[in-house]
Amino acid sequence: MLTRVSCFGPVFSRLLSHSPARFVTQSKTTGAAGSTVVTELHPPADKAGHGEVSQYVKNPDFHGFSSDPVVDVWNMRVGFFFGISLALVIGGTFIHYLPDHGLRQWARREAEHVIQQREKEGLPLIAENYYDPNKIVLPSAGEE
Repeated sequence: MLTRVSCFGPVFSRLLSHSPARFVTQSKTTGAAGSTVVTELHPPADKAGHGEVSQYVKNPDFHGFSSDPVVDVWNMRVGFFFGISLALVIGGTFIHYLPDHGLRQWARREAEHVIQQREKEGLPLIAENYYDPNKIVLPSAGEE
């Protein structure tokens, strides 16, 4: 797949290196192609005229919230306060103190407590017959 794509590499570099201009010949045509000749493309842009001025030129501390510098600073401060202080700090605290989902932490603490109690009493952690074999009902050989 990469070999097929790599063959287009020179084509893309040629397309990107040329400016997007329209080239029209002004020589006399001798065939039946027509005599239409385009002499002017678009007029050149006037560089001396008034163009759009970047917000960063007007206000070097531009944050992108408003064109007014005072409103821009206050909007930035309010946005960062709510975004960082409330969302991250309070949101993280809320998630940290959520109750134990599925009682996983309680089950681990209870298991550790049972293990310590059995070790003190000198009992095995799990009995050989975890279930009472007299209470287990097995199917007869013919019921399989």
